[in-house]
Amino acid sequence: MAKRTRKVKKVKKARARKPTKRKAVKKKVARKKKTKKVSKQKLAPKLPAEPIGRVTHYFPHVKATAILVERDEIKLGDTLFFKGHTTQFKQRVDSLQIDHQPVNQASPGQEIGIQVKSRTREHDLVFKL
Repeated sequence: MAKRTRKVKKVKKARARKPTKRKAVKKKVARKKKTKKVSKQKLAPKLPAEPIGRVTHYFPHVKATAILVERDEIKLGDTLFFKGHTTQFKQRVDSLQIDHQPVNQASPGQEIGIQVKSRTREHDLVFKL
């Protein structure tokens, strides 16, 4: 039988390393970001106590909304303010329809359709400015 020989690992001698100079690291100072304070007046104008109607449906393909007029009347040229959980914008009434027929004004109890510039959702409140 042949003798088994162990393989001996060669140990390398640790070289003496030259000391390296470390670069000075500049610490970043946390700066406060300047935030603009937006007053609530810019976000929502002074609204009347009661809304004049509610949004009953939104048609995204034509960007139109259906409103059930509950009090007061809406005429062409009036400015309406839509307020909801995620909705908040004002819109001038340029087109007004009842049952797909253009009209000049709508009275309480009627359901109207108007063109809007932004999305509305069911149960959003409609105010007259």
